[in-house]
Amino acid sequence: MHITRLRLQNWRNFVDVNVPLARRNFIIGPNASGKSNLLDAFRFLRDIAQGGLQQALSMRGGISKVRSLSAGSRPGMLLEVELSSDSDDLRRWQYRLAVRREPRGRHRSLVTTEQVHDPDGQLIIDRPDKEDDSDDLRLTQTFLEQVSANATFREIPEFLSSIQYLHLVPQLVRYGEEIGGKHLTGDPFGQGFLEQIAATSEKRRDERLRQIGKQIRHVLPQFDEHLTLCRDDAGRPHLEARMNHWRRRAA
Repeated sequence: MHITRLRLQNWRNFVDVNVPLARRNFIIGPNASGKSNLLDAFRFLRDIAQGGLQQALSMRGGISKVRSLSAGSRPGMLLEVELSSDSDDLRRWQYRLAVRREPRGRHRSLVTTEQVHDPDGQLIIDRPDKEDDSDDLRLTQTFLEQVSANATFREIPEFLSSIQYLHLVPQLVRYGEEIGGKHLTGDPFGQGFLEQIAATSEKRRDERLRQIGKQIRHVLPQFDEHLTLCRDDAGRPHLEARMNHWRRRAA
């Protein structure tokens, strides 16, 4: 399964964005243009599926911290994803979630819309429903986080829970042992990234490194498209790259 479209409304610095996605995507832009904010939408859905809506919001400082400052009088925010089980299948799952802060009372963060369309286009989840109307505490949770409620679309929360986000910090990867760095849950800074590469079968690893090398070549003309996995004297894995000198007749 993979995400084929992402729509955001009033999410961080995005007032309204609708992005089609391929299996591999590159996000390019200057600092503070919203690259990390866009990626955090995927992390947010993962955190909901793993630990629930309230925890996912709390990790980000509450709904007031993720709701766009440009939203004006429009309350709440919306995240919508389309998902495909097969790249050749034109049918799509669709998951839509809108959340807003309760205007009065306890100012809780409540689900205002939660909808799921199956690959045949049938609406199988549509909230708030009658049970939500009689017990609004239910609206503090999504069906993503409730095993008893998501049986008809279990593929979606299972897929979202598996999302991995790495923000590689070279110093932590290179000098992890020297600085006594402890791997955080989920390894968000990629301290174990090279170990993951080393654990891949040699044939698959070499093919992936070859593909990565071809992409690097586009932005670094001196790169000779050759990446090699090696280990130092302590047995730690490293990636070696060879660069052609920018001078034609250099040593």
